[in-house]
Amino acid sequence: MPNYGFSGNIKNNFQAEEGRALSLWGDAGWGELVKQGKYQDNHFDDALVQGIFDMIQRWLPKPFPTWITCVPSLNRPELVPSFAQKLADKLGLPFMPIVQKVHQTELQKKMSNSYQQAHNLDGAFAVDSWQGMSGSVFLVDDIVDSRWTFTVIAALLRRANSGVVFPVALALNSFGQGD
Repeated sequence: MPNYGFSGNIKNNFQAEEGRALSLWGDAGWGELVKQGKYQDNHFDDALVQGIFDMIQRWLPKPFPTWITCVPSLNRPELVPSFAQKLADKLGLPFMPIVQKVHQTELQKKMSNSYQQAHNLDGAFAVDSWQGMSGSVFLVDDIVDSRWTFTVIAALLRRANSGVVFPVALALNSFGQGD
């Protein structure tokens, strides 16, 4: 990833922690509600906020995050940030939309392999610093296709001096290693 200066494996101190997803894409229950919110309603139901909140309360990652940010989208710029704001309010944490998508990319699910998925994101995101970012953070997205988006943004957040990064998604599009 020459634009970011990453080569080989991302260093341990820039890697995301283990994350969580509420559902599998399109499965009965949560997965259908995620699908409906993304492609029909253009917003996610408050029941999903409660579902993620309950999941986090069972999980209790340590150190518990002190703030929330999200994965931005140029196609649906309000969808995930509005959900992340509601989740932040529910958790009593500040929402800081400091990750910017600086250019359009192909959909990760259209990439044939991990190499293409990683290079598809090289230079696609930027992170703005803020005073309170040294605490650990929940990084929120709607659907996880390749995990590279979480990987890249977590590395950028860590390089900008954030605390540990815990990925949280509404739906996982497919199982990967370790799932």
